[in-house]
Amino acid sequence: MDHHATTPVAPEVMQAMLPYFTTEFGNPASSTHAFGRQAAQEVERAREVIAAALGARPREVLFTSGATESNNLALRGVVEAALESHGSAHLVTCAIEHKSILDTVADLRRRNVTITILPTDREGLVDPEAIGQALQPDTCLVTIQMANSEIGTIQAVQAIGKLCGEANVPLHTDAVQALGRIPVDVQALGVRLLSLSAHKIYGPKGVGALYCHRRVRLREQMTGGRQERARRSGTLNVPGIIGLARALQSAAENREAEMSRQAALRDALWAGIQERIPDVVRNGQHGGLPNNLNVSFRHVEGEALLMAVKQFALSSGSACTSDEPHGSYVIRALGRSEEDAHSSIRFGLGRSNTQQHVERLLEDLVTAVERLRAISPVESPSAATAGGA
Repeated sequence: MDHHATTPVAPEVMQAMLPYFTTEFGNPASSTHAFGRQAAQEVERAREVIAAALGARPREVLFTSGATESNNLALRGVVEAALESHGSAHLVTCAIEHKSILDTVADLRRRNVTITILPTDREGLVDPEAIGQALQPDTCLVTIQMANSEIGTIQAVQAIGKLCGEANVPLHTDAVQALGRIPVDVQALGVRLLSLSAHKIYGPKGVGALYCHRRVRLREQMTGGRQERARRSGTLNVPGIIGLARALQSAAENREAEMSRQAALRDALWAGIQERIPDVVRNGQHGGLPNNLNVSFRHVEGEALLMAVKQFALSSGSACTSDEPHGSYVIRALGRSEEDAHSSIRFGLGRSNTQQHVERLLEDLVTAVERLRAISPVESPSAATAGGA
């Protein structure tokens, strides 16, 4: 139940990829022989499939090694092009973006780029009007994640895209968690750049793409071979690209039925947690991603709870790494307490999960939370009330 982190490669995706590891192994940059030409043709077919799924033109799809590279290419590429043209650049984002956005933004700030980081409300939503008010004469890019990877909040990207379009400022969105789960159409949304990754939609790791509107000026970040219309150099990952296209096709074919099924499991899990475990709070937007649930189990350390529930792969929002000593930065950005940030658990449902998994998980959670609270140095309100009675 950690499908936000990654997903297994689907059988149909693996089958589509296999020939390009063995018999169809050509380099698409080698057009002087049949092997290279065949590979180039298959890459272009995959590009057409991906473009059609996004509502884009094939030439606007650039292949990368994944969403982190796509996000870096979008932000650095647009900002550097703006600096070359105008000498200054301003970028707008929000406080709960993925680290590949926030860390890149921090690096750009050190390079004298002006940055505006907007807050969100308690559900994780950024106000489109606040974005409009933040725009400046030298604003070259707005970047707002379509769906948050931790709390599942879905931003009002279409409204934000309309505001940006009226101001002639390109909008970039990290659509990694949204793709395959909610409709994604670049024309309807008004976005000019969009990042995606294969391994979040039952495709292979190490491949992704950046949609970049043909009129957006983008400074390449990897030089050497001038592949991808001189916007991203490097030998193309042909098997990965084939896998990305097939995974996207499969996700589109099954999206509505599968997301309805996963939403029902998510709702059953939340109902069971509320019924059987006191002192819990749900984080994020209740109408967010259908496969996402983020819960703070108060008076329990999130990492300890993960260790106690060993049968299930889950994720904690309180991974206390050296640069995040205060728990989940996303939960804290919602205005929640440090305790809530440290005690949050993310449940990411996927194709393989069943009602039986939900029932087993609830049993394990109840047992683990009761045991951990019993040994916690901080007495929970429910325990204190029971003791006083």
